[in-house]
Amino acid sequence: MERDVDVLGKYRNVTNKLKKRFLKRPNIAEGIEQYGALAKSLRQQECPQYAGFCCLAQARCEHTLVNAAGEAQALTEAARAFLEAEMNNRDIKCPSFEEHLTAAINCYSHAIRVYIENNNPSLAAALCIELGNALQKLERPGEAMAHFQRAAELQSQSPLECLQSLGLVATCKIEMRDYDGALGVFTEMAYLAQERGGSSTTGKPIGAYCDILARCEVCRVLLLMLLQPTPQRIRPEHAQTLEKYAWETTDDTITAQFLSEDLFLMLQSLVV
Repeated sequence: MERDVDVLGKYRNVTNKLKKRFLKRPNIAEGIEQYGALAKSLRQQECPQYAGFCCLAQARCEHTLVNAAGEAQALTEAARAFLEAEMNNRDIKCPSFEEHLTAAINCYSHAIRVYIENNNPSLAAALCIELGNALQKLERPGEAMAHFQRAAELQSQSPLECLQSLGLVATCKIEMRDYDGALGVFTEMAYLAQERGGSSTTGKPIGAYCDILARCEVCRVLLLMLLQPTPQRIRPEHAQTLEKYAWETTDDTITAQFLSEDLFLMLQSLVV
């Protein structure tokens, strides 16, 4: 930050202009513009945490004007600024109480709530995924998983997006070594893809759903090989998954639907 720039003084000046005075209404729109200009200046000076506070002030002004879209956008910008500050601390290995990360999570959560309250679940889900990806990058798969799961719930009317979010949930479970939980998620994904991805004429999965089913099938087989459940503890649907790859089987519908012949043979050789 430049030494001759009084950032705190500028912030106070804008804040004072917005205070209510007798027979004078504050110009909130002007305050939003000035907070935005100050935030931009602070970003250019590589002070993202201070830019985040300016964006929060913007969000409060947008809330006063009952502009939900502007409020959510300002909160998102604040969250990204605080997250950038946290990443900078991590890069230089600076000890901290992770206050920037806490501020970022709070801003993301507030923006998500604003979108949900205004019937915009798709943008709320996008922010859930953005926050989950950030937490996953910070090696917090447990926290990331909760946000990916929430994104999947918000995307219930968009099956492809929901499946992608569930795939991220499964990835987090694998990172946490919760292989049984990951197996359950992949099984849920397979059922959802078969139910929602079928052709209206043939009923067979089409397009991207075939790729998702192939991924689920491969991951389920590999996880079952890793877990090695006993016959008494294996779930019926998982037993059926392994039975598909018995050498004596003559059913080739799996190969025809979403697995290539080479991939089917590789899985078969692994199971047998």
